[in-house]
Amino acid sequence: MIKTPPALSMTRRGFLNTALVGAASMALAACTTVSREPPPVTPVAPPPPPDPVLPEYAIMYGPVVDENYEIPGIPYSKIDQQFLRQVVPDPTGEKPGTVVVETSTHFLYFVLPGGRALRYGVGLGRAGFAWSGEAVMQWKRKWPKWTPPEEMIQRQPELRKFSADNGGMPPGLKNPLGARALYLFQNGEDTLYRLHGSPEWSSIGKSVSSGCVRLMNQDVIDLYDRVKNGAKVVVTDIAGRPVAPAPADQGIPIDEGVPEARLLGPAGRSWF
Repeated sequence: MIKTPPALSMTRRGFLNTALVGAASMALAACTTVSREPPPVTPVAPPPPPDPVLPEYAIMYGPVVDENYEIPGIPYSKIDQQFLRQVVPDPTGEKPGTVVVETSTHFLYFVLPGGRALRYGVGLGRAGFAWSGEAVMQWKRKWPKWTPPEEMIQRQPELRKFSADNGGMPPGLKNPLGARALYLFQNGEDTLYRLHGSPEWSSIGKSVSSGCVRLMNQDVIDLYDRVKNGAKVVVTDIAGRPVAPAPADQGIPIDEGVPEARLLGPAGRSWF
């Protein structure tokens, strides 16, 4: 009979003991893993959705190259958002294509189909409050000249160089009429009332010392492209309220030199 050497017997026994201990440890570890609760997870707030408005305004009021003029971008975040261009329910009751200036709120509406309107913020000067009623947008001009009225020149003699006799102020980024001007007529006569652009974006939504109805240059360019010759324009204190008759003597200063051709031409003609 062959006997196993003691050393070998001890090694085999040690091996079996080690295996049993290892199996038990694995079983215990397995139970521990199953019974252990997962560590608490700190909830992470999802990122806010992108603002659907600001990117649009970044495009609307970004820098523009127009007729070789480089119009700088407007810091629209510094402007009350109600005065930024936006589509709203139409409060005017007018037909599509009509322009309504609401002086009490400093809003200008361009009426769209389907009960909507495109609303712009405007700044109003003394002349902007001096006239109300219904008119026709008779003609319009890109980058107009500006001719200060004589009473303004008397107050500010340095403006004499821009008088009608001197040809007015050339078009440009510093011109008070900005990138566009729309001229309003009533019964074939010039009301001397203008819807025009302005480089002074900070005046939008406010009442200022001079001018008629001013829009930011980016907005007046947009409006210019929408309004057709002969469009109805209503100037009122509250949109939807019947307008009062225009005063017989508006006393409104002339914003822009009137072309000689228009003075000589028949009423109703479009001048471009």
